[in-house]
Amino acid sequence: MSEVAPPAAPGERIALLIYPGFTALDLFGPHHMLAGLRPARLDLVARTRDPVTTDTGAKIIPAAAFDEIDEGLDILLVPGGTEGTLAAMQDPMTRAFIARQAASAHVVSSVCTGSLILAAAGVLRGRRATSHWLTLDILRMFGAEPVAERVVEDDKFITGAGVSAGLDLGLTLVQRLRGTEYAQGVQLVAEYDPRPPLAAGSPVSAPAPVVTRAREHFAAFNARLAAAASNISGPALSRVMSSVADPYPPFAFCHISPGSPVGN
Repeated sequence: MSEVAPPAAPGERIALLIYPGFTALDLFGPHHMLAGLRPARLDLVARTRDPVTTDTGAKIIPAAAFDEIDEGLDILLVPGGTEGTLAAMQDPMTRAFIARQAASAHVVSSVCTGSLILAAAGVLRGRRATSHWLTLDILRMFGAEPVAERVVEDDKFITGAGVSAGLDLGLTLVQRLRGTEYAQGVQLVAEYDPRPPLAAGSPVSAPAPVVTRAREHFAAFNARLAAAASNISGPALSRVMSSVADPYPPFAFCHISPGSPVGN
């Protein structure tokens, strides 16, 4: 359902980065909220215009490739994933695109492990940020300050926790760009009034055995993430940062494969 929005700023541009294996809900939760802004451009962006397959097997057609996106975005958003995130973190082209765009974007944001991709690009060094609870501590390897909150704002850098937190992040971005009253309207029209049937949406509220199984299930993957972070956070990260002339002026796990014994 459409919302009646204030006029968009002339030329307002939002880019949502996608890559093979990204978590669909990480992207389309905030995408729904951001669409209500009616920006001049709301583009899904990838390395090329070839279709991109999500973690659930849906095929998404990007609107633009990296080299088609001008700098000066109003919002850059990066979703998370598991294997896809690990690959994107280690991809020099993806890291360079994020570093270049983040230097001039008004807002740089992420959902779930998307913050690890931002961190791998060097843009969260010295910043407060969040991620999926299972991967939160890996942010520290990139010089970021992990914060266990649903949405974390540090100047123009706004990061969301795991998967469903993307809806909260989306509303936060709408509020920043259009104000509280309009953001409330977007929330109401979306009927975003969550009342989950179970109280197990965080490691604090979930039963201890469920938390333990989740940690065990992802232990090997987290070790691979940590190894990649260790490799990236040295010379590779320095090279990315040195390629950006004026980095970051101030603002004026996401899916578990089918059959897994634990849930998000």
